[in-house]
Amino acid sequence: MQSVIYGLQSKALSVHLSYSTKNLSGHSATRRELYHCRFLKTSTNKSKSFHSITNNMSTSKDLSEVKPRSALDEMAADGAFKRVLGTQFRSWIEEGGRFPPASGRYHLYIAYACPWATRCLAVLYMKGLQDTISLSVVHPTWAASRPDTPDDIHRGWQFADPTEVSAIPSPQGCGSFSTEGCIPDTVNGCKFVRDLYEIAEAKGGKYTVPILWDKQQKTLVSNESSEILRMLNSVFNSFAKHPALDLYPEPLRAKIDEINEWTYEINDGVYRCGFAQTQRAYDEAEEALFKNLDRAEQVLSTQRYLAGSVLTEADIRLYVTLVRFDEVYVVYFKTNRKCIREYPNLFNYTKDIYQTPGVGESTNMEHIKNHYFSSHEKLNTYAIVPRGPGMDFSSAHDRDRFG
Repeated sequence: MQSVIYGLQSKALSVHLSYSTKNLSGHSATRRELYHCRFLKTSTNKSKSFHSITNNMSTSKDLSEVKPRSALDEMAADGAFKRVLGTQFRSWIEEGGRFPPASGRYHLYIAYACPWATRCLAVLYMKGLQDTISLSVVHPTWAASRPDTPDDIHRGWQFADPTEVSAIPSPQGCGSFSTEGCIPDTVNGCKFVRDLYEIAEAKGGKYTVPILWDKQQKTLVSNESSEILRMLNSVFNSFAKHPALDLYPEPLRAKIDEINEWTYEINDGVYRCGFAQTQRAYDEAEEALFKNLDRAEQVLSTQRYLAGSVLTEADIRLYVTLVRFDEVYVVYFKTNRKCIREYPNLFNYTKDIYQTPGVGESTNMEHIKNHYFSSHEKLNTYAIVPRGPGMDFSSAHDRDRFG
C-alpha cells in the first residue's frame, strides 16, 4: 500500500508526516487522531498555530490511480481489518485564514448511521449552531455511486429527498429502507457523497462523512471528524447559542487526549471484530475491545464522566459507539461476550449522555440499524434487519449520584 505524504510548509516550520498502512499495523487511524492531539492541542487563536499551516496543506503524491474503496476493502493478509487514512482534507477554520468563521458560509454533511459523523452533529446541536451551519443527511443505505459505469463497483453514501422518494432498496436490491430523516444536498445538488469529493478534486480513495464544506470556495474544509468536532466546539462561539459550553477545556486537555487514545480502541475495535476474516484476527480484536470496555466501566464506577465531573468531547466520542453496541454490534460484529446493558455503569452512562440536550437529537436508531444491516452484502446478503432489542435510552439513569 502506498504511503500518503502530506507536505506542510510555512516560513518557520516544515513538518513531514508519512502514513504507511504497512508500518502502522492496524493503528493508522489511532495515530492519525494522536497526531491531532499531540500537534493540534494548542489554542486555536495562536497566530502561528499548526491549524493555519494545514490551510495550505497539499499532497505530494498523485493519487489518481487509487481505486475508490470502502472500509470493507481495508483488509490485511492475515484477515485483520486495518483502517486506512482517508482524511485528505485537514484545513482549519480561523480568523485571518483561508477559511474564516462566518455564519451561513459552511455546510455539514453527515450520516446518522456513522459514529464518526454523528459525534460532530451532536456537538453542532449542543453548541446551538443550527442557524450558523446548514446540514445534509445521507440515506442510510449505500448505493453504487457510478451506476452507469459497470467497471466501477464502488458503493457509498447517497442523498435522498423524502419528498420525492419514500424508500430505497439495498445495493443488492433487497428490502426497502425509508428516506425519512434524510436531508438532500441543498448546496451542490449532488446525488452521492463521492460527487462532493470530485468537485473538490480529490484524487481517489475513500468518500467519507463527515464533511465540512465551504459554500463560498466550493470545496471541502475538512473530512477529519476529530478536528471538525473541535472546530464546532470553539471557532463559531460568536454565533453559537451556547458559547460557554467547552468540551475541550484547557485544564483537561492532556487528560482528554489520553482518554481519547484508549477509547479509540473501543470505537475502532468493534469494526476490527466485525470485519475480521480469520478467527485469530477476530479473537485478538475481541480481546482488546472488551479489555477497554472493562476499563471504561471501572473509570465510570467512581465518577460521572470519563474526565471527571465535567462532560467533555471524550464522552461524546465514546457515546457514539456505546449507543450502537447492543442494537447493532452485538449481532452484526459478533461482539456478544457482553452487552452494554450488562455493564451497570456504562449502560447508565450511555443513557445520561443520550439525555444531554442535543445528543439524543443526533441519534437516529432507524438509520443506524438500516445502514449496517443493508449496506454490506458480504455480511448480510439479504439485508434483513433484526427487530430487537429496542433499547430505551430515555429511561431513568443513576448517574446523578455523582452530582
